[in-house]
Amino acid sequence: MRTLLPPGWPRPKGYANAISAAGRLIFTAGIIGWDEQERIVASDLVGQLRQILLNTLAILAEDGAGAEHIVRMTWYVVDRDEYVAGIAEIGALWRALMGKHYPAMAVVEVSRLVEPAARIEIETIAVVPDR
Repeated sequence: MRTLLPPGWPRPKGYANAISAAGRLIFTAGIIGWDEQERIVASDLVGQLRQILLNTLAILAEDGAGAEHIVRMTWYVVDRDEYVAGIAEIGALWRALMGKHYPAMAVVEVSRLVEPAARIEIETIAVVPDR
């Protein structure tokens, strides 16, 4: 796996512009911040993000993958301002659960999500290198 950064471009903070990888692909559905009983665990974006990251790691572990294998994430948020206001907490939470691995990411504001209480939903692509 290799992070791609053209010469002279500033290093992105908290994400990568692109990642090159080869291996077994894992795709998640849109994951929201609920527990295994399908109960939303928090009413705020950061609280829901914590559960989403834990859920994503649990899903990836089912096929021998971890945070270091994530190459792409798309985050759907219902309130851009809530996301921006929580960016410091989001960064600290990311580092605590995911380490210093930063995949290619996009954050998209949407008018709402299918689960009415969800503040954020994340799709993930991971690549586990061939052995």
